Amino acid sequence: MNRHRIVLDTNVLISAIVFGGKPRRVLDLVISGLVDCSLSIAILDELKDVLQRPKFGFSPALCFQIIEELHGVCDIISPTISVDVIRSDPDDNRVLECAVEAQANFIVSGDPHLLNLGKFKEIRILSPADYLKEFEGR
Repeated sequence: MNRHRIVLDTNVLISAIVFGGKPRRVLDLVISGLVDCSLSIAILDELKDVLQRPKFGFSPALCFQIIEELHGVCDIISPTISVDVIRSDPDDNRVLECAVEAQANFIVSGDPHLLNLGKFKEIRILSPADYLKEFEGR
């Protein structure tokens, strides 16, 4: 059975860390080593910036700890390609670049811009709920 390689977008990471639920279940698959995950510095930088917003109020030290923990369980990718597929939210292109560079099977996202693509190259783009069904059904 082939292991899945996934890329988690920032909103799934935020949801997993702050709220739990299905995004957390996906992250737990990564933490437990059942699924391989790749992230890029751009994704981690966006995660850090969002967690430090007043809405979430994570301290810089806690953000650093979270990023370090993700470094420990994910492959950190430096994409060498650039894509311009999603013009209405260019930051979403960083997720696509990471997934292509990592040769991911799936992008797990809650972002409508990404989900509406459905697929990029051969990489399927699924919500956390749909990814969990895919994982459990393999």
